[in-house]
Amino acid sequence: MTGEAGPKTARVVVADDQTVVREGIVMLLGLLPGIEVVGAAGDGDEAVRLAGELAPDVVLMDLRMPRCDGVEATRRIRAEYPGTQVVVLTTFADDDSLFRALKAGARGYLTKDADGEEIVRAVHSVLSGDAGLAPSIQRRLLERLTEPEKKPAAPAEPPDGLTTRETEVLVLIADGLSNQEIAHQLHVSTATVKTHINNLFAKTGIKDRAQAVRYAFGRGLVRPPTG
Repeated sequence: MTGEAGPKTARVVVADDQTVVREGIVMLLGLLPGIEVVGAAGDGDEAVRLAGELAPDVVLMDLRMPRCDGVEATRRIRAEYPGTQVVVLTTFADDDSLFRALKAGARGYLTKDADGEEIVRAVHSVLSGDAGLAPSIQRRLLERLTEPEKKPAAPAEPPDGLTTRETEVLVLIADGLSNQEIAHQLHVSTATVKTHINNLFAKTGIKDRAQAVRYAFGRGLVRPPTG
């Protein structure tokens, strides 16, 4: 009599910049059947490195991390290590970065208050080729993907001598896009984006991205989200 083999043990890397959260998730995963934690990362760059070194089946990816956020790390992992799937971790199910991460190649999502059963289900769903998404998220994702892509709007007369392109870059910074995402949207290199950022910072006296966001809102280049 031969028995049926159960689902294979999923090798998982956890990526979260908050030490307490990361260690808590690792501890929880260690108690779950069918999951083996093979590594933990404190930011997106480390998550990409561990994906290359350890070849995990799944990376549980926090969205909000310094240096390289979860969206960019997801894009890099899916491009460089397609054998590794990504399930994003988010505090809020309506986090706008969630949709950008799914477009970048993530196959599922979990909120950080997910229980063990939900984690196991999401991990094994993506490994079996399914999307680990709640129906409500699937519906909202489809709505987002079918919306026409918004292009950055530049004012007729950009402030402080900014060029039209520099103003476009500023608007995209205010929208929360990384340099890589801006380069992708504007169809230019990241080096070109950095040049535009250096120029607009010099012209406006802006010193960092937080000031750039305040400047863009203050000049009416973008409007705060409503609702």
